[in-house]
Amino acid sequence: MARRFNKIALVASEAPDAQSALHTLMSRYENVPPEEADVIVALGGDGLMLQTLHATMGTAKPIYGMNKGTVGFLMNEFREDELFERLENAERSVVHPLLMVTWDVHGVAHTARAINEVSMLRQTYQAGKLRVSIDSKVRIPELIADGILVATPAGSTAYNLSVGGPILPLNSPLLALTPISAFRPRRWRGALLPDYARIEVEVLEADNRPVSAVADHTEFRNVSRVQVSMDRSVDLVMLHDPGHSLDERILREQFGY
Repeated sequence: MARRFNKIALVASEAPDAQSALHTLMSRYENVPPEEADVIVALGGDGLMLQTLHATMGTAKPIYGMNKGTVGFLMNEFREDELFERLENAERSVVHPLLMVTWDVHGVAHTARAINEVSMLRQTYQAGKLRVSIDSKVRIPELIADGILVATPAGSTAYNLSVGGPILPLNSPLLALTPISAFRPRRWRGALLPDYARIEVEVLEADNRPVSAVADHTEFRNVSRVQVSMDRSVDLVMLHDPGHSLDERILREQFGY
């Protein structure tokens, strides 16, 4: 029976453990450049997985990660044996990135995509003042906070969770809108939004209270306005071993293990 994957590309982070694993697998399996591969095997932590997904964005090329990093929520357990068998049995998880369009204080537009979250963060000791609109309707006239973020279900267990946001099941049609150290309104803890919502955040007093906008690893400073929406035109494919799918991992996280 024909295999799904015949050509693999091996990539690894700069961590010593990841580089050692890379050399081990390269001695056992034929390795081709990523653009020629049917599947990319990424050795490292979640940071490498995000970098690899960004590097291959728009190709829908599947990524099979093995954990050789600090945090491996998106990764499979590392084993050097039976790699092709594991790839054949792996389950697909398909996610879509967020599209961020932001304007700086000079009116220049910038665009970036995020797999985990788009966040807005104060740049100085002063809290930011933000106006939050959903689908062109103002929902919070003035949010005073260190910032705010929009997280996908795949990213809900990352920065979003650390600032008190909810964990979202992977297949839920939702986005998490979560404040970061909100001062006012005091009782606002965030909102769950449909994943077709268009979110806009305006920076009030941008000159005195500068704010940056970050899409995963891409940062733009001194922004005046940010729009965020899900980009359904882009499919991002991750492969996970049976019983360890991203759905299952997110479910486990909600029960604390």
